[in-house]
Amino acid sequence: MDDDVEHLAQRFEEHRSHLRAVAYRMLGSLSEAEDAVQEGWLRASRADSGAVDNLGGWLTTIVARICLNMLRSRGTRREAALDVQEYEHVRVPDPVLGPVDVADPEQEALLADSVGLALMVVLETLAPAERLAFVLHDLFAVPFEEIATIVDRTPAAARQLASRARRRVQGRAPSPSADRTRRREVVEAFIAAARGGDFEALLALLDPDVVLRADTGAMPGTKLVRGARKVAEQAYTFRKFAPLNRVVLVNGEPGIVGVSEGRAFSVLSFALGRDGRITELNILADPERLSGLDVSFLPG
Repeated sequence: MDDDVEHLAQRFEEHRSHLRAVAYRMLGSLSEAEDAVQEGWLRASRADSGAVDNLGGWLTTIVARICLNMLRSRGTRREAALDVQEYEHVRVPDPVLGPVDVADPEQEALLADSVGLALMVVLETLAPAERLAFVLHDLFAVPFEEIATIVDRTPAAARQLASRARRRVQGRAPSPSADRTRRREVVEAFIAAARGGDFEALLALLDPDVVLRADTGAMPGTKLVRGARKVAEQAYTFRKFAPLNRVVLVNGEPGIVGVSEGRAFSVLSFALGRDGRITELNILADPERLSGLDVSFLPG
């Protein structure tokens, strides 16, 4: 490795965590985000970076282009699949798990910058260019002039993409909920009600219009459930797994991971309304994707 490439590699590592954050919010997949960042490094290492004034911005643009292409490719595959399988597609993004009691300042700062899984679910509904414009501008303050070059549109058109995405996010993202202590209390009450088989207690925790999404991957299973009674019935049906549930942070907010023999078999995130009741539950139960989650921080 010559000196220029070695120097670029060192500076690239300084930006890796930021680039991974951009890619994760764009793709909702931890493994794909890593792939996008690695591909970004390969492209950057082959390019002439000597005249680049803003290395971070340049690298962000490279990774964003890669993510945009990945999203477009994913959309084509999904449309082909939906021609065969006639059901409402449910995709729950990969969760980022952490201990519920955070003592490390660096970890606390990371969690404070987390994007809740409920918002990530809404981002999955956006068109690729809309998602890119919203993520880059609203979450990372990238100017529309730079976004325009990635999506091959004018800055005004890029602004419209972000605005359209913002309206959809505001219309579908959960309302701001109570503080983390209150959210943890609700999660623990949910576990207690499930463990005790207390259907009425489960029902009392749920907003009348609550939505449950379950992403089981290639496995058959519930995809989408609406309404408090139906959601409570689902939770009641799976009460036998409640003793295996542990409270963790899911994308910085209290949630549940089901663990058996040191491996995760489900992750459940919650969104609360202004009255403290659960408005949304998102479950990842795809064995293939769960196999890569690290739950070593949990006590044995």
